[in-house]
Parts: sequence; structure tokens; C-alpha cells
Amino acid sequence: MPCERKPMRYGHSEGHTDVCFDDQGKCIVTCGSDGDVRIWESLDDDDPKSINVGEKVYSVALKNGKLVTAVSNNTVQIHTFPDGEPDGILTRFTTNANHVTFNNSGSRVAAGSSDFLVKMVEVADSSQQKTLRGHDAPVLSVALDPSDEFLASSSCDGSVAVWSIESQTQVAQWKVLQKSSDVTNAKSLCRLAWQPRSGKLIAVPVDLTIQLYERNTWTHVSTLSDDLITQVVNVVVWSPCGKFLAAGTVGGNLLIWDVEAKLCIDRQKHEKGFTVCGMAWHPSGGRIAYTDTEGCLGLLEGVSSSSSTVQSSKATAAKEANDYDDLFDEDDDRMLDEDMSDSRSPVKKPIMEDEDDDDDDDLMPATGRPRNRGSFLDDDDNSQDPSSVKLDGLPEEGGSSAVLPAVAPVVSRPVYDGPMPTQPQRAFQPGSTPAHLMHRFMMWNSVGIVRGYNDDQDNAIDVEFHDTAIHHAMHLTNTLGHTMADLSQEAVLLACEGTDELASKIQCLHFSCWDTHKDWMVDLPKGEDVRALCLGQGWAAVATSALMVRLFSIGGVQKEIFSLPGAVVCMAGHGEQLLIAYHRGTGFDGEQALGVQLLQLGRKKRQVIHGEPLPLSRKSYLAWMGFSAEGTPCCVDSEGVVRLLNRTLGNTWTPVCNTRETCKSKSDHYWVVGVHENPQQLRCIPCKGARFPPTLPRPAVAVLPFNMPYCQTTTEKGQMEEQYWRSMLFHNHYGFLSSSGYEIDSESQAQAEKEQQELLMKMFALSCKLEREFRCVELAELMTHSVVTLAIRYASRSRRMALAQRLSELALEKANQLQEEEQEDEEPAYQSREYRESNQMNSRQAQQENGCEEEEVEEEEYPQEEQMDAEESTETRKKFLNPFKKGGKSPEKPSPKPVSREGRVNPFKVSGAGKSSGSPAGQPRTTNVLDSMTMSRKPAAFSGLSKQSKAPVLKPLAPKPKSKTQATLLQMSASKGNSKKLEDSQSEAEKVKPAPVAATPPVLKENTENKKPKTGFQLWLEENRKSILADNPDFEEMDVIKEGMGRFRTLSAEERLNWTEKAKGDSDPKKRKREDEDEEKAAEQMESDEASAKKKKPLDSSAKLSAFAFNKE
Repeated sequence: MPCERKPMRYGHSEGHTDVCFDDQGKCIVTCGSDGDVRIWESLDDDDPKSINVGEKVYSVALKNGKLVTAVSNNTVQIHTFPDGEPDGILTRFTTNANHVTFNNSGSRVAAGSSDFLVKMVEVADSSQQKTLRGHDAPVLSVALDPSDEFLASSSCDGSVAVWSIESQTQVAQWKVLQKSSDVTNAKSLCRLAWQPRSGKLIAVPVDLTIQLYERNTWTHVSTLSDDLITQVVNVVVWSPCGKFLAAGTVGGNLLIWDVEAKLCIDRQKHEKGFTVCGMAWHPSGGRIAYTDTEGCLGLLEGVSSSSSTVQSSKATAAKEANDYDDLFDEDDDRMLDEDMSDSRSPVKKPIMEDEDDDDDDDLMPATGRPRNRGSFLDDDDNSQDPSSVKLDGLPEEGGSSAVLPAVAPVVSRPVYDGPMPTQPQRAFQPGSTPAHLMHRFMMWNSVGIVRGYNDDQDNAIDVEFHDTAIHHAMHLTNTLGHTMADLSQEAVLLACEGTDELASKIQCLHFSCWDTHKDWMVDLPKGEDVRALCLGQGWAAVATSALMVRLFSIGGVQKEIFSLPGAVVCMAGHGEQLLIAYHRGTGFDGEQALGVQLLQLGRKKRQVIHGEPLPLSRKSYLAWMGFSAEGTPCCVDSEGVVRLLNRTLGNTWTPVCNTRETCKSKSDHYWVVGVHENPQQLRCIPCKGARFPPTLPRPAVAVLPFNMPYCQTTTEKGQMEEQYWRSMLFHNHYGFLSSSGYEIDSESQAQAEKEQQELLMKMFALSCKLEREFRCVELAELMTHSVVTLAIRYASRSRRMALAQRLSELALEKANQLQEEEQEDEEPAYQSREYRESNQMNSRQAQQENGCEEEEVEEEEYPQEEQMDAEESTETRKKFLNPFKKGGKSPEKPSPKPVSREGRVNPFKVSGAGKSSGSPAGQPRTTNVLDSMTMSRKPAAFSGLSKQSKAPVLKPLAPKPKSKTQATLLQMSASKGNSKKLEDSQSEAEKVKPAPVAATPPVLKENTENKKPKTGFQLWLEENRKSILADNPDFEEMDVIKEGMGRFRTLSAEERLNWTEKAKGDSDPKKRKREDEDEEKAAEQMESDEASAKKKKPLDSSAKLSAFAFNKE
């Protein structure tokens, strides 16, 4: 008899509790040490009725509309049920009563007290009392036998006594308990229980067992025990049929025995191991309610007490069938009804709860069940018994005319053992609490709060705005009985369902309207009800029971209508976006089968998501759906998992948070009210022991951080991976907003991109330390072009030459890609030349400002290297750049002629005019790497693009900046046979006398900006190259440079200073300009060469430039 243990609910404050069902089993009644009696319509009732009866309540009993409680003021009180009106005091003791119970008919109440007395009181006339004296210690519990002949009581004196009610004398006594001084010190509450109907047996919990004594003879007949019981049994309770006995222990174990077979048929464990102190079996036998000493309420579902022989396989089938009948017995036509989601029983309950309505199903004859199961899948391969299948595919309520007599279905029970259909989730408004509550939130979103009140005094709606600058608070009388609401910065939208007389209505209060008529109302066609609604920017949408969505303008003009493939679950709007969740089919095994559509309702209307399945957690339902403040769709399921739409990954849903991880108890939840991507915040309300908050006192909003479920987030690598991808996901909205024509926060975007690249660089450094070079290259593929150059520098400093070589090839690929992208964008090249040139100046100035501090940071990373080494490597890099400095001059020429040819043929002439994320070509290599890292993100703010930012210069004159970097990096992969051309380009480079960094503005404007003079080492190497080659004729360029650096270091400080001053004196702007023109001619001469020469041009100096990555050798 497998049963399901439902999650516990927080019901009372910590301390002793008790529980019982009402006569029909429709309500669960609990009491606790907070002095309250609570009436729960179901375990998931988040707003139970509460009656305060005293300071503490020790026991509760309910029969015939009379609620009896044992209260700490030494009285046994009586209240009406379910109203909770006081109905007098039944009896008093000199100290508090510990337990009260009714007899079978409800005419008498027995109570046991700490003053050693047991009293029997007539409910109709409380003056009719009988007092039983004989215990020598506080009475623990009392129990009346079904025939009202005997009363049993247990006491702290260690005895269990049976009394004759008529003679008020003891007829039996068993000294089976441990003695104690008081109830609080007793090892067990020793709740006794008579077998229902016959009263043949009385069950007594004794230590780890349950002893059964026979009526009249009062002899011990059997013992029930189980290996699972490790702590004292506290309470026992019989099933209504008298065949099963359930027990709860101090250790939190819940067990059920078949008494006749003396067999334990089910074992459950309290989810936290707390002491079970109250148990009650549902009148129909289908479930057991229990409470613990922490004030929580739990439920065992699917407990069977049918009269058939108990076999676990049959019990399983019975439970499955019961679940199935719960779903479909209420309404024959549910699956074909035009409103699948609202055809449930109108009982007041939130979604996904069917405990209360279907209690009677638990005792339904087995004949109805196989029919229902088979009828749903009547063509299933497992369906063997045609007589148990209805051909029309729909169950007949309560009827069994199409099935065999009662015996046959028992045989056919295992006909369908597959998954069972899930009851479809009802439509709801995200940000609202259930409609059956008298005081509820109709909407809580980022604009404000709409509260609904529906009690005896008032039926009204209060609208409150978080920012009163939008509008002042409003109080509306709810004469139409609106149950749905949405709130935007323009309007309040309300709707009510129709009745037999009145049509379903939509009412809009357009408070931002500039004319005097601020509201409008629309009646839906008869028989069509509003199921969900939402507001956007300038529009409203309403989904109806006719499986349609109706669009309206915010002023009340009817617009498009379209059909949904299934019944709506909820809708949300933001700007021009409309998000709809609906049932795309029937789910099985507790799953909901939801689809989602996302529409753009701007000038060009289009569907972005075309009804793809909405992912939810296992056995969960949709709890909230909406948009982040930045306009990204997101949803939350009943398991607390928050998912965000990832537009860059094909509109997939990515889990970004699990609110359950921060809940202290299983019955605690977070009620989401808003999502923000920048800053990353999940705004929600913590609900203790409930799924949603009460309206009063006003709940406090908590802010939860996002945390994507990446692996090994306790490690540094896992943390950085999670941070990087979370940053990527949460900043996708910049691209979406800019493409939709919205203004974006450029600074935030630049900052986000900077953080992403820094995280990549940290992961790269970590992989380097772990010697994971292949992983380093994978990370470099995610980097922008400029950060790859920083990675090359890091790799070469870390003496990882193979890695640096591969990274240089990767950087070359990226440079080519960037160039191609620019060429595509720059066909109409010349129109904004002046704008671009001014931007080039700005970007270079920004680079100069940022260069210094980033170089300092870089040097701090390598404190072990000498300052001299750093200087020399810097000089070396400057020198290696020289052969291509001429490339930067070409933009001086205003003639349109070079544009296409230079872009295509000789891409290395550019001085950095185009791409800030690339290495700005006009800059010497010294500051290039680090500066470009800053630049790659700082100007990105203006572009609105996400990853590889295109800087302030959106459309450069020609795609040259990348080519420049290309040239720089191609040195790495150059072949050995380029030495002759290398010397040519070198000699050209030697003619160039670059201008200092602080060049005059005219020089900057002519795009020859920021070229630094040669270093002392470069001059020295030019003069001493021949002697080095003479000594070592086999040396290649790389070896020459290394040898030269070694010799230069052996010079005295004074000699090195002389070389440096000599290099400074070599710089002359006028001379430089002339040389620039000469070089321009030389470059154009190169363009006339064949195609192979085009490619070789950058390669000419590859050997020389390749030293960049290896300069620390």
C-alpha cells in the first residue's frame, strides 16, 4: 500500500499540536501552542481560517458542527464549526486538560487532565458530567469505545485503565508504561485508540510496539512492531474500516499495519525527523493527516482502506486509478471542453490541488477505475480487456454501465500501467494570489500593486504605485466583481468572468490619457470569458475561453484577433512584446505540457517564438511568467527555478536561479514580483509556510542574487565560468534594445564587456598555470581581438611559445574576420570621413590616457622580472613594429581612389582609424596590447553591439586597422625564406623617423598620429646588425634580435643613455611627412604587384615582428 508523503506545511508556532478531520473530511482542523485553531480546506490552503481560543491549545476534537478544545486556562471550550463562534465552556479542571475526544455519535466528550481526573460531559447539557478518579498522575489520553460502554485512559503513573462509564469504575488496568511526573516529561503521549465499529480491540502504544487488547476479556492478543521503529511510539489511529492501524513515533516514523495479517504495509519518515504528536485518519480512509512538535502539518496521500485483501500491486493500481479519477470524474467533457483549464470543480483552492474535492473517490468502487484508465488510451497495446474500455474515449461520471460486473475489473486492473495524465493547470495572472481569498493581490509588478477586497463590508480595488510620480493611489469600487488585473505606466486593466445574465467584461482605466474620458469598457460575446490579460506600451491583450487572444489599443480600439492552439495559462506584456503560455497538450505523471509564443507588436508585427515547449522542472507547474525590467522574457516554476530567455542561443531558456536553495523549510517559498538584469536582482517576497503572501501586514520584498547551475562552482574555475556566462546572458538585452531602437546605457554596456573580457583573461591565466594550453586557445576564441594580443603577451612571458604561436594564428583569423566585416559595412565609405577622423583622434587620446595605468598593472603581474628587462622588451616591440609604420599614413590621402584598393590589396597601411577593438595601428606596440584592451570596451558603448565592439568609429574609411594588427601578428607565422623582402621593408622602416606620442594636432589629424621615435636599442641594433651577422652568419632575425639584446645590456648605463638620446633627436615631423609621402608611393607601387605579393607584404617583416611574442626569452 504505497502512499505519498506530501511536503509539510507550517501551521502553528513551535510546540505541541493536534489534528482532526471534520465529519465529511472536507477540512483539516489543527490546534497549537499559539492558542489558535486553524481550519484548512486542503494541505495547500495558503489562507486557512484561524480561530483564537486561548493562550495554548492542547487538544482538539470535532463532531456534528461542534469544535471542542482543551485550553491552557484549565477549561474545555466549545465553538461552532466552521464559523468559530464561542459556544460556552463545557467543563473546567483545576489544571489544564491534556486530551479531549468525542464519542461516536458526538453526544459526549471525554477529557483527561493534569489533575489526575477524567470527565465525561454531555454536549447538549454540560451539567450532566461524570468524573472518573483513580489515576495517580496526570492523564495523558482518553478514548471512548464505539458502543459508549467503556472509556480507556492512559496516565503518567504508568498505567492504562479501562473504565465502565455506567458504574464509573475501573474494569481493567495494565501497568505497561514508564512512569513520569508530568505530561511534558512523559516519554510518550500514549494516545489510545479503539477499533472502529466493533470496538473489539483497543490499541495501546508501549515503547517501540503497539499492544492490542481484546474487549471484555481485557487480555493481550497481539503485538505490532517493525524494525524501522527506533524510538517510542507516540500516537496510534485506526482506519475508518477498522482493518488498518497507523502509528507515529517520537523519531518521526509513520507506519501502517494490516492488523489481521500483523503486517507493516507502509513506512514513511517525517521529512525532518520531528516527533509526530497528532494523527487523524480521513473519514473515507484515503489519507492521514499528522502534525509534529514544530507546529507543522503533513499529509499521507493514497492510503487505501478498501475491504479487499491488501496486496501492494493492487494498492499501486488503486492509487494510480484514484489519481486518474481525481482528474476526470468531475467533468465528463473536460478534455474536449472549449475551456480545458477552467472546467474544474469550483472549490476554492489554488492550482494543482485536488485533495479536497475528490475525497469520495478514494472509496469509489473499483469498477469505475479501469474503465477510465482504458478509455483514455483505448488503443494502447497493453489494453487487453475490451469490455473495460469505452469506445467514445470519455468516462461517464459515476456510471459503470459499459463495464463488467464488479469482479471483472479487479482482474483487468493492470490493463494500463503507463503514465497517468496530469490535470491541466488553471489560467492565472502572474503576480496575483488566488481568487478565492477575501483579501488578495490582484497584481504586484514593477509598476505597482493592485489589491482586491471582497468581504462583508466592502468589495473594492486599491491601486498603489511604487513611484507616485506616475500617478497617485486609487480606490475603485468593484461593483462588477473584477477578478483579474494588470498595471502599467499608462493604465489599469481589469476583467471579470461572465455570469448567466451578464457577459464577461474588460474595463480599462487609462489614467495617462490626455483627454477627459479616462476609462473604457468592452463586453465579450456571450459564452466567452476572459482567462488572462496583460498591458503593453500602447496596447492591451486579453485571452479568452474561446481559445482566442484579442488585442486592443490602450484607448479602446479593437485590433487584431488570433487563435491559440490550446487553453491559455497566462500572459505578460512589456513594451511591444507579448508573451503567452498555453496548454499545447496533456501532460503525464505530474508534468504540464505548456507551449509559449512571443510576439512583437510594433510597426512590423512578427512572431519570435512559435509555440515551442516551455521547459519546467519535473512534476512542476508554471508559477510566474513575465519580463525583466529590460524586456527579456522569464518564467518561474513551482519548484522555484527561474529561467531567462537566451536570445543569442536560438531563444532557449536558461535556468538562472533556484529560489528553493535559499528556503529554510520545504514549506517556505519565494513569491516572485520582478526580475532585473542590470543590476542582477530577483525581487521576491519570502513566504513562511505558504506559496504566496498575505496582504496584511504589507510584505517586505527581498532581493535574491542569480546563480546559474554550473558545475564545481566551489572552485575558482567554476566560479569564473559561471560569472562569465551569467554576464553574457544578462547583458544580451543591450543588443536586443539597440536593435529595437531603444537608447541603451553605454557606460553599463562598456563596463559589462570589460568585466567579461577580464574574466576570460583570468581564466586564461589560470589555464596557463595549470598547463592547459589547448584550453587557453579555446578561451582565446571567446576573446575580442585586442584581448587576444594581451593573451599572446601573457603566454610569451610565461615562456609558452607554442601557445603564443597558436594564439597569433588565432589573432590573425580574428583580424581577417574584422576586416571582412568592415568591408561589408563600408561600401559607401567617404560620406562621413571627417566624423571618423575626429573619432580616431578621440580613440587615440583615450588610448594614451589608459595606456600608462594598464602598463603599470601589467608590470605588477611580473614583479620577478627586472625593470630593465621590461624596458628592453618594450623597446624591442617598438622596433618590431617599425616596418609597418608606413601603413598608417595612407588615410592622409583624400582621394577616393585608394579606398577599395587599399582595403583589398594592402590592408596593412592603416594607422588604426577603424577598429578600437583591434590593435590601433598608429600606436607603437608598447601600449598597444593593454591599451587596446581598454579601448576594445570603452568605445564599445557607442556601438550598441555586444561582443566585439566596433568602437566609436562605426564606419572607418577603409578596413585597415585590423590589417595593421594582422601584420603585427603575422610575424609569428612567417616562413624563413622572407629574409630578402624583410631587409627591404627594414630599410624602408629605417628611413622613417616617427613623431613623438605627444604629436601636434595637425599630425594627428593627418592620421599619422601618435608614432613614437625609435628607441636607443633599435638604433644600436641597426648599426651593429652587420657585426652580429658577421660573427653568426647562420642567425635568423629572431636570433639577431636576441643576440643584440644581450650585447646591448652589456653596455654601460651611460652608453645606453647616449643611444636613447640619439634616438630622440632623430625625430622630425616635417621630415617624417615627406617620408610618409615617399612610403605612400612605395605602397601604391606594391599594389600593382600580383595577388601573391599582396599577401607577402605583411609577411615580409614577419621574422622581425615575431619577436614580439618571444621578447622575454
